[in-house]
Amino acid sequence: MGQMMRLKRCAALAAVALVAGAMLAGSGPAKAESSSFFGIFPRPYDFGNGPGKGASPVRRQVVRYDGKYRPGTVIVNTSERRLYLVQDNGTALKYGIGVGRDGFRWSGVKTITRKAEWPGWTPPPQMLKRRPDLPRYMPGGIDNPLGARALYLGSSLYRIHGSNEPETIGQAVSSGCFRMTNDDVTDLFERVKVGTTVIVMN
Repeated sequence: MGQMMRLKRCAALAAVALVAGAMLAGSGPAKAESSSFFGIFPRPYDFGNGPGKGASPVRRQVVRYDGKYRPGTVIVNTSERRLYLVQDNGTALKYGIGVGRDGFRWSGVKTITRKAEWPGWTPPPQMLKRRPDLPRYMPGGIDNPLGARALYLGSSLYRIHGSNEPETIGQAVSSGCFRMTNDDVTDLFERVKVGTTVIVMN
């Protein structure tokens, strides 16, 4: 009887040790990589939608879309804070986006003129005037506010791009660009081409 109790006690202690070891192993690297100059950000190329991975507050989904737009057209609805990629079967892929704050929202028709992976960022002069604390240039990477991908709209300063602040998706906080999570913008990046029409509705 005493031997059986000792065996059970040893098994329980071993289980506790395994759980504690797993918790410590999982918490170390995550803490070391979770902070950045501009906000919380996932590890490079770790774009999952799960908790703690920069998940969008708005899940992308396939929805019915009856608008009279050609398949492949990108529709940005700023009041709804959603982006639609029109499909060829009466549906669209619907993404959550962050849009321009008051005074920075706009509408119009643009064309994607360039696509970039891990783009560098040069704040425009008008932004530096408002925020002189910003760097004059930031190379692409996980701390960059343009995130993992950028789609440049015409010859304007506006882009559809990733973000190092996924918690702002669905909010009006930008200076006119449309931000997405890195996971979502990477998905969109793979689906659209240079020359794609982007219709912005305010």
